[in-house]
Amino acid sequence: MEQSSVIQTTGPGRSKQAKLTELHVNVWRTDMPLSGRPLEAPINIAQLLRAGVARAPDGLALVSTAARYSWRELDRASGNLAGNLLDLGLKPGDRVASLLPNCAALIIHYLACMKSGVVGVPLNYRYMAPEIDRALAVSQASVLIAHGGRERDLAGSRQVAELPHGLILHEAEAGCRPSLQDLIAKRPAQRELPVPKASDPAFIFFTSGSTGPAKGVTHSREGLGWMFATYAAALELTADDVMLPASSMSHIGGFGFSFGSLAVGARTIVAHSFDSQHLLELLRAQRPTILWIQPMMLFQLVRDASARREDFRSLRHCRSGSDKVPAELARAFADLTGMLISEGMGMTEVGVVTATPSSAMIKVGTIGQAAPGVQLSIRDEAGRELPAGAEGRLWISARGLATGYLGDPVATAAVMRGGWFDSGDIMKADEEGYLAFCGRKKQLIVHDGSNISPQEVEDALLQHEAVALAGVVGVPDLVHGENVHAYVALKPGAPVPTEQELIGFARARVGYKAPERVEFLTEMPLNAGKIDRAALKALAAKREATAPRQSFDASDASPVLAQGSTNAGDGPNSA
Repeated sequence: MEQSSVIQTTGPGRSKQAKLTELHVNVWRTDMPLSGRPLEAPINIAQLLRAGVARAPDGLALVSTAARYSWRELDRASGNLAGNLLDLGLKPGDRVASLLPNCAALIIHYLACMKSGVVGVPLNYRYMAPEIDRALAVSQASVLIAHGGRERDLAGSRQVAELPHGLILHEAEAGCRPSLQDLIAKRPAQRELPVPKASDPAFIFFTSGSTGPAKGVTHSREGLGWMFATYAAALELTADDVMLPASSMSHIGGFGFSFGSLAVGARTIVAHSFDSQHLLELLRAQRPTILWIQPMMLFQLVRDASARREDFRSLRHCRSGSDKVPAELARAFADLTGMLISEGMGMTEVGVVTATPSSAMIKVGTIGQAAPGVQLSIRDEAGRELPAGAEGRLWISARGLATGYLGDPVATAAVMRGGWFDSGDIMKADEEGYLAFCGRKKQLIVHDGSNISPQEVEDALLQHEAVALAGVVGVPDLVHGENVHAYVALKPGAPVPTEQELIGFARARVGYKAPERVEFLTEMPLNAGKIDRAALKALAAKREATAPRQSFDASDASPVLAQGSTNAGDGPNSA
């Protein structure tokens, strides 16, 4: 069955865009597989700025509260950095890791990677030394570009000292090593940039799975170009748009929406932090047409006493992802802005999966339809496709799909088969192809939009001399999606640690993934000799049911929104 939908616009800024008031959209297939409209071609990532430079070379391309770049200036800065990285002795294919908060220099660095053929390896800015070491080792990084504010933390890293090309700092005290600012400003000796193959790796993103530490998701140059094309088409971006991605640009959502916008010549705003006052400042000063924001940040924004409907007047579309938008938040946003939130799904392995474009009808409670260039299939556990209305596992196919998990063919084979990717999410589709999230098969915890592996947190707790067994589960939370809850059984005769001691012990090893609560059990539930997480979740649910009903307080969101703690967004709804 195929069906077309009548476009219905929502929100005060919609009429600005090409009179999209009442038309017919491209057809979506609503039998299996569900198919988004086809894409014409991938973005050439080496020439990603071409449209903007050709259209308005002196127009504003990239803006933040600290920097402004025209298209010509952005092209020159990224070209300088591309050439200077190669002048340092790096070659196409070498891995260049980055540990930077959101800033214009991070965008310039990514563009330089695309131009020079070196492979970008974005690291979560909240990573602690053990996580940094593992990512550097797995990616076989040649150099690390890091913010000067993390220099003390990097002193505890074993891998940084062994990097072939060492450490490049940004916004650090003056020293002998090259600074990122110098490499951006200096004209390179090398003028001709190499032309890598389309199949060569372009970026490696780290994302947590249900077991073990984060895996390196590898995207090819051509695949990344298709992904950017999907990002642009999913929101019907044009050169007249202004994009505000209120998310870390080291995660796939903020990364993809930023470069999908730049690729079509749309101005992009860099949010240095995601507290409500900073976002309101950007909304008022820059007047974006598109806002991409995670639910936790939206909670704080709509509860800010200074927020007014006028602040959102320029928007034609607000997309949220990385976790489900609670009904309370959706109502509060609609009351404040007069707009509906468009929910969508994305994953580190593929980018945008579902979308409701600005010109289409938003169905509250759904995550939209298959994004352009994407095919979706809902299947039972035997792999048989299911009809509309039936719940099943979501499989994804797209030309922007990652090539696999770096150095882990077993993990790759477990989820990628015949060009299809097993999301691990349980979905159902209605007769118009709109999808609804029903649950998750994988034992992931999604906290503030970031995937957290229970096993990784358990392994950290088990390093404590008093802990014999550890089990970690996610507990539903209105603001944060899920909170990390740990259960431990202690070794007989060992000194008894406090809850806060164990939380601090875990935080020193896994940073933001550390549990919010630790409970002590005399006996750990086991199933076939393994930690029975299902029993632990039932125990947590029972205790939550007897606790007072949770209501939202804006202060609940504020501690994790400070600079240096802003990188969220690799969860199953991260784009």
